[in-house]
Amino acid sequence: MRRGSAPTPHTGSRKERGSPAPSSDLRITHDAGPPSSAGAPEPVLTGPVRRLRVATLLTSGVVACVLLAAVHVTQGTAAVNAFDVLGLLFGSDDQAAANILTASRLPRVLAGLTVGFALGIAGALLQSLARNSLASPDTLAVNAGAHFAVVLAAVIGLALPTLFAGALATIGGLTAVGLVLVLSAGGASGPTRLILAGSATTLALHALTMVLLLLFEQETTGLFAWGSGSLVQSNLDAVRQMSLVIVVAAAAAIAIGHRLDILALGDDTAATLGVAVRRTRLTVTLLAVVLAAAAVTIAGPIGFVGLCAPAIVRLLAPRVPGLFRHRVLLPASGLAGIVIVLGADVLVRAVVNAQAGVDIPTGVVTTVFGAAVLVTLARRQRDSGPTRRPPAARTGQSRSRRRFWLVLASCVAVLSAASVAALLLGDTVLLTGDVVNWINGESGRAITFVLDARFPRVAAALLAGAALALSGVAVQAVCRNPLAEPGLLGITAGAGIGAVSLLTFVPTAGVLMLSSVAGAAALLTFGLVYALAWRGGLNSDRLVLIGIGVWSGGSAIITFIIVYSDPWNVAKALTWMSGSTYGRTLPQVMPLVIALAVLIPVVVLARRELDLLSLDDDTPRVLGVRLEGTRLVILVGAALLASTAVSAVGVIGFVGLVAPHAARALVGARHARVIPVALLLGAILVSLADTIGRTVISPAQIPAGLLTAMVGTPYFVWLLWRSRA
Repeated sequence: MRRGSAPTPHTGSRKERGSPAPSSDLRITHDAGPPSSAGAPEPVLTGPVRRLRVATLLTSGVVACVLLAAVHVTQGTAAVNAFDVLGLLFGSDDQAAANILTASRLPRVLAGLTVGFALGIAGALLQSLARNSLASPDTLAVNAGAHFAVVLAAVIGLALPTLFAGALATIGGLTAVGLVLVLSAGGASGPTRLILAGSATTLALHALTMVLLLLFEQETTGLFAWGSGSLVQSNLDAVRQMSLVIVVAAAAAIAIGHRLDILALGDDTAATLGVAVRRTRLTVTLLAVVLAAAAVTIAGPIGFVGLCAPAIVRLLAPRVPGLFRHRVLLPASGLAGIVIVLGADVLVRAVVNAQAGVDIPTGVVTTVFGAAVLVTLARRQRDSGPTRRPPAARTGQSRSRRRFWLVLASCVAVLSAASVAALLLGDTVLLTGDVVNWINGESGRAITFVLDARFPRVAAALLAGAALALSGVAVQAVCRNPLAEPGLLGITAGAGIGAVSLLTFVPTAGVLMLSSVAGAAALLTFGLVYALAWRGGLNSDRLVLIGIGVWSGGSAIITFIIVYSDPWNVAKALTWMSGSTYGRTLPQVMPLVIALAVLIPVVVLARRELDLLSLDDDTPRVLGVRLEGTRLVILVGAALLASTAVSAVGVIGFVGLVAPHAARALVGARHARVIPVALLLGAILVSLADTIGRTVISPAQIPAGLLTAMVGTPYFVWLLWRSRA
């Protein structure tokens, strides 16, 4: 099959296969073979649509939605049951029950209906646009962009009407998805790059959103739980106004469904058959973002519905011929989205008590479910995009020994200056003489109090940065992927689940127990990711995609634990999930000292193996390296380093990405040189982030993790842009 020149996969012209002339009988479906490298099955022509099966499927979906809605309106904190609802339907004059239904339950169930329908169709459109089964409003950062725009409006104090808020959310979503598609070449370079670009953009927007939530707590009251996707509605205004937008956008998408059918054959073929390819792509992108933004305006970013709904529909395709025709696929995906959203809301309120069902965001449940779907889809991917080239291939020419020593000395000098600045700066600015007197035990009571509290924070930042950087060195070498880092492999999410669970349910637990539980949870999570990614060998792209899925699910579980156990303590949630050294003591820092003291020599001794593993699988075997055993030991060490850092300072992202890559750029790819430089750079990055965070808006503070995310994400985006060809 001759490939065309359009910047998306499967764009080849089908003239050699005898492409048919345009006709109303054109049918598009997908074969049942293995997925292609871009993550979407190859489109083929098929026979007529089985209309009876399609009608049966759609009718079944409508019935399922009605049944879930009927169950949904009987759930809640008030004593209104199914018999009361039936009584109202048949003319009962129970005014109390009527008020509860109209003021609370009907707005919530209608929000679930509209949001699920919108996200299901938006996900199907984005997957068709990118020709990638992993595309969705979440993985393409549409929801994150819309969420940030809404929070920004609240911070500024804009009391926008619902329609204008929806328009603002649409602008935010369009900006985010545009950046993601540019960085991933429209998805043509494979699912790994697409999901990495979406994850980076999402993390950057999430970091900015968290900063706004922390700094403007009064103006953004209630937006934390809403930020995970909540169906709680105070009235019908938002649903009433945005439902009109959703209906119009959905109708427009279904109306151009035949163009998407033809576009599935490839851009060249579609152009030959008279489809305006560029105009269609722009229209589809706009409609998908409008639908997702409308859903965010109503209920916040409910995660992964746009990924799961089309995936569930596609699973039914072998039994329902013609289901991939977009005029059937889109409404079917919308119905599946309703089932997912209402089903998740019904489930969470059935499993936990009624009040917790109100407090726990529906998006937490859908994100956990969606993460499982993402992992399942990732296990089927076969990607050989440019991100699989080893780190050594990107570092350019080797660096001289003199350059290495110069860089090392410069890093030591910068680290020393950063450490001194960290001790001196904060809500109370000190002098170097104060520090000298404190060391000698001659400082006054006020100075002693400040430095006794500040020194553990400085030590925690330095040691956590070094641990995360060393973990990133190991992960990138083993995965042969310079875009990988411990956080994106799910390690830090696992450690976070363990630590938050212990802090929540055993608040009197000591430091040793906290570190042990976090380390064990990180190892279990890593073992899960490793096992899921293993299919006759370890594929680095599959490992990263599965890790992102586990990371997303783990973050949702952390939110669930915090909201369920202490729904009013938003500061606790934000502080832990954003990474902070606030309130750290020396006993909490000691596990980091021990972990680094044990594992730095291990990684240094394995520097030759790291050099070989970063090349390919064959070279280590030829030179006598036991590939799988060595790889497993190194990754276990990386998991221990990351988990210890998380137990000490919370979740701090991107340090394990930026520090190793910057080290390779400065001193070359040999790990004998990369390891010490990366250790120093990681310590510098977290230390500076912590110092800036507790100084610039003193006495208020910005968690170090948010600042590292805002620094690391642009660097990550630059890496994707540089290697986009």
